[in-house]
This record gives sequence, C-alpha cells and structure tokens, in this order.
Amino acid sequence: MAVDQNIREKLFQVIDSNFSISRGSPMPLGPTLQRHGINFAVFSKHATGVTLVLFVPGEMEPIAEFPLDPHYNRTGQVWHAFVSGVDVGIQYGYRMQGPHDHIHKFDYDQVLLDPYARSVSGSSRWGSRHDIDHHHDPLAEGGEVHGQHSVVVDGEFDWEFDQPLNRPLWETIIYEMHVRGMTANENSGVKHPGTFRGLIDKIPYLKDLGITAIELLPINEFDESGNWRRNPLTGERLFDYWGYNSIAFFAAKAAYASDNGVGAEVNEFKTMVKAMHDSGIEVILDIVFNHTSEGDERGRTLSFRGIDNSVYYMIDPKTGRHYNYSGCGNTMNCNHPVVRDMILDSLRYWVTEMHVDGFRFDLASILGRGQDGSVLPNPPLLERIAADPVLANTKIIAEAWDAGGLYQVGTFPAWGRWAEWNGKFRDDIRSFVKSDPGAVASLATRLSGSADLYQGSGRAPYHSINFVTSHDGFTMSDLVSYNTKHNESNGERGADGDNDNHSWNCGEEGPTKSAEINKLRRQQVKNMATLLMLSHGVPMLLAGDEFGRTQNGNNNAYCQDNTTSWVDWSLAKKNKDLLEFFQRLIQFRRRNTIFQRRTFGDDGITIAWHGMHLNQPDWSWESRSLAMRMFENQGTENSTDIYLIAHAHWEPAAFELPALPSGRKWYRFIDTSCGKDSIADVDCEIPLSDQCSYNVFPRSTVLLIAKDIETQPLPSSN
Repeated sequence: MAVDQNIREKLFQVIDSNFSISRGSPMPLGPTLQRHGINFAVFSKHATGVTLVLFVPGEMEPIAEFPLDPHYNRTGQVWHAFVSGVDVGIQYGYRMQGPHDHIHKFDYDQVLLDPYARSVSGSSRWGSRHDIDHHHDPLAEGGEVHGQHSVVVDGEFDWEFDQPLNRPLWETIIYEMHVRGMTANENSGVKHPGTFRGLIDKIPYLKDLGITAIELLPINEFDESGNWRRNPLTGERLFDYWGYNSIAFFAAKAAYASDNGVGAEVNEFKTMVKAMHDSGIEVILDIVFNHTSEGDERGRTLSFRGIDNSVYYMIDPKTGRHYNYSGCGNTMNCNHPVVRDMILDSLRYWVTEMHVDGFRFDLASILGRGQDGSVLPNPPLLERIAADPVLANTKIIAEAWDAGGLYQVGTFPAWGRWAEWNGKFRDDIRSFVKSDPGAVASLATRLSGSADLYQGSGRAPYHSINFVTSHDGFTMSDLVSYNTKHNESNGERGADGDNDNHSWNCGEEGPTKSAEINKLRRQQVKNMATLLMLSHGVPMLLAGDEFGRTQNGNNNAYCQDNTTSWVDWSLAKKNKDLLEFFQRLIQFRRRNTIFQRRTFGDDGITIAWHGMHLNQPDWSWESRSLAMRMFENQGTENSTDIYLIAHAHWEPAAFELPALPSGRKWYRFIDTSCGKDSIADVDCEIPLSDQCSYNVFPRSTVLLIAKDIETQPLPSSN
C-alpha cells in the first residue's frame, strides 16, 4: 500500500521500526499499555475469526490488519495479541467472522468498536455527524457508522492527592445537569461553552448555591446525530441531545471537550472532576447500561451486535428479535457473566481512573432481569455492585423501574446499599401543592423519609433520593405554568412524554401578563422547593429551577439542542429573589442536621403531626393542610425545634402554635406568601408577635424556628 507523506508523518507518531505482533494476553480486556507496545484483547464466544485493524489518526483506511490465529491468539473465548512498536494515539477496531442468521450478526466487512475502548474517534465536534443528511431513520438502515474507531489513550494524569470525596449520602444535595446544556447558551459567560471546561467556570456559582454534588446526564460516548427527525415548526434537524444511547461504556463524550484533539476528553474530564473536588463538590454520573445505541434487530451495527449479539443482548431465540424492556429497541443482557464483568469493570474504571463519586443507573430494574427477561429474586449483578469492595464508598442510585412495566420503588433489591430515585415523592409533593384531595397522609410520609418504602428493607431515609423535577418531565416553572405537555417541536405529534404530570397552570396556560397568576406561580415554586429541601432523604434539584428555567411546556426535551433545553443564565438576574430563596433554603438545610436523618429508629429526633389545631392532624380526603413539629435533643441547650406548616387550601387559615419553654420564642424563617421577603437571612429570622397562632395565607408554606430570645441576632439594617 502506497503511503503519502501526510499519513507517513502520522504513522511515525504512533508506530516505530520495531513494529511486530505476538501472542499477547487474554486479560485484561481492552487495550493495555505495556513496555514497547500494546496488548489487545476482545471477547467473542461465537466468532470463528477475528482481525485486529489499525488506523492512524484522521485516516479512514487502515494501515495494517492482523488476522488473529484461533490457536495462537485465542484463550478460551478471548482473542488477543500484543503489538510492539505502537504507542498512544493508535486507533483500532475489529473485524469479526462467524455465522450470520436470525441470532448472530457477524459481518467481516464491518470494523467494530471495542467495548472496552477508553476513547472513540470521529465525533470530537458536537453535531459534526449531522453533516450527513439522513432522509429516513438511520436506525433502520443498518451498516457501519463510518469514521469512528477505538483509540488508545494515555491514562497519565497528575491527580496530586485527589480521591473521590466520600461525602456521606445523608449530607448530600444533588444538582442534576446536562454537560452541554449547562453552559451552551451564549449568556452563560464561560470561555468554553458546552464542555467539561465550561462546567469548571460554573464552580463558583455552584458553591454559592450550596449543592454538594452534580449529577451529569450521560457522558459516555454517544452519537447525537442518531435522531432522524426534524422540528416540524422550524424544519431544523433534531438531536439525540440527552445522550441516553451509549456506544462505549468506558469512553467519555469527545464533543464535551473544548480540545478537539483525539483522546483530549479523557484529561479534560479528569481536570473537571479534580476542580469539583477541590471545591468540595462530588461528581455523579448518570450511566446507561440497560441498552445501547444499536437499536433493535434492524438497527446499526457498531460494536456489541457484531461482536456477539446473543451474549450482549436479550434475544428471542426463536425469532431473533430483541426483547425491549428499555423502550429503545434493545436490552442489554446484564446478568450474563461476561456482561456483568464488563459493567463492573466499567464502574471500577470510572471510580479508580476518573475519580467519580457515584452513579445513577438509568432504568436500573433492567439490571435485575435474567437472560430471558424474567425478574430475578436475587439479581447477581445488583448484588455484585452493592458488595464490590472497590465501589464500597461509591454512591449507587437506582432509577427503580423500566419500560417493560416493572416498577420497584421501595422494593428494589438493595442489600442495604442501593438508594433510589423516589418517584412517589415527586408525585405526592406535586399532588399536594396543586391542592389535590387525599394528599395529606402521603405528604406526611414523604416529609418524614418514606418509611413505607425503605424501612422494611433495612434502609434509611437517605436511601430516598427526593425530587420534584428532573430532566425527564416539566421544569419546576413549567409545572406551575402548564396543564398539559407541549411537545410539538419534538416531531412526534405529541405522542412522546408523560401525560400524567400532576401539574397546574394556576389559571392560564403558558406565559401570562397577569400579575396575580405570576405571583401565585412563584409562590407554588417556593412551596415545592421548601417541601423538597426540608424533607428527610437526599434532595435533588434540576439545574435552572432555582431561577425559573422554562422549556415552554416541553416535558420530554430529549432532542432539543437549543434554548429550549439550555440553561438561560439571564434568568438568574431577572429572578434574583427566587435564586436567593433557594440559596438560603439550601444553606438552612446544610446547617441543620435534623434534616440529615440517618435512621428510622431511635435517633433522638421526634416528629409530631398537627392540623390547624394542635395534636389534631386532619387526614381526611378533603384536607389540604398539615403541620409538623420536629425537634431533636429536646431539653438540651442547643436543641433544634422547628414547626412546618404546609397549607394547600385556597382559603386562609389560622394555625395554633405549640407552647415553648420560658425564654424561647417562635421566629419565622419562611413564609412563601410574602413575595420577595418569603425567606429570612439565616440567623436573622423574624420574631412572631403572636406566639399562640399564625395566620397562613392560601397555598403557602411556613417554617418557624424556636430560639432562645437572648441569642437571636438583630436583623440587618438593609
């Protein structure tokens, strides 16, 4: 093969004169840097032949292909080779030979990505693959995605003394965000918008807000151009913006790096993690092991399907069709021993090499299904993750349901370790705040840690990840502005997105000029925020909710890579009072350990329920009011004593207040009906003139604090 000068120069960067191939080792899987070369190892049970294909950066044609000898370069079901004279930067893939029938999909003409690749080339610039205009669904086209190869990268990085922070879960406050969407807007004020470096520029903001952990929507490599639809309103191409279609579980998204160099995303991600840790902020990854971007049996072949379809996916042995418990065309065969090992290896890699602090597992119930799709009573993968010694201090959070109808909130196999996204908390808080009947008893249960869900399995209140909004659904502002979803721009004729949102528009659909409605909407947001932050469990906040971000009623913005999904930072100034409300509320939670409950048992914390009258909570169907007194270490000098009133009725009401010992008074910290003065400065609460009762306005939440009179600081003059 004739080699031009450009390729020759690239060749000398990754290959030297001692270039040769030998037997190599079957373990570990993937590429392993060694002295004088690289060991390559890939699993395939059913392949009859494997060829290692090498590329130089930027070139589509291989510079070498090595058919592996099935006797010499294979140990059991692992194919392997050691290539001397190659270095970091070499790109590679595999050709697989074997049967092609209704089960197996071997195609020797395709060059496949390594499931253990640490980097993937060909998509370092966001949206670059949209340059190829698909006229119909690319998932139904089959064929190779050209230009994407596995890349050998150097893991060297100066971490100094950095390690995962291991903050206790009960002290955690999570902030869910999209890497690109957090800073892509031109008003974000960062130097490198839409990237890991862009997140570093937002660290001062995150510290001021008071959160302790960021939870990133998927950052594993995916193809954002995989969405074939167009916006019917504008004609613009839509994207797979959220990224819940992973291609490689060990590789970070190259387009999230500001540096377009091959493999640059690895060090940039590490730099971001290190900077977060330096500021006391943990990094949690939303990770998607339940399916891949290869789609159903008609879909593209990128990696797993072409390497060993029947091992990596759940497949009907009679028809060859994929079982679809993910709602995305295929389902990973997570409890096959090889796939289990790959998932564990991936998690360990992100913890040990990339220093992440935890994982949120998308559609985690799939990880508990057997190879035939049945629900396992003791899923080996979930147990191994829970018991793995390397992951022992890592936060593991389950989205405890799947698209196959399995809903396990409160019953997810836990081994005392797994926390859960508490979808019941979300629905119950929304229902109460919008004044639904019959919601008071559920509110009490959620405020006190959801014992109905977690106590019986030996878990604690902090195993409940409490949230009112997430990426999937309305923002908090939209939750009080829309009765129904408005997803027309998604190009699915409104068929996508949940119809059961427990939302209320406060009297008018969408934006309004009514000052009265806008005031009520702001008040309702504060009600939800207060109940979220003052509940037992771990609160999770959606990025931008703290200053009123809107998606204009779109409750499934998975394909909207535009201002619909991007955080609008101008709102932080426009709605400064709302942002300050969230900041003070979060600060209050962090300072008062009474909200960081570690057990449902005897921990010195007492909760008493009341209604408008003391000791008379109204649990009836028509009740829309509840008061909760919570105190710890009562009788001691520094005892915490609070009184929370949640009033979702549309009429005002007077609530009796508990009597306090001599020398103590009730002070107001929050009253969401008070407009811009809804929340006091921490430690400068407002003393009540009436210590016997409090007049609560319609649809409002009040927090009172018992304090020693002589120790109450004077309010600031301004």
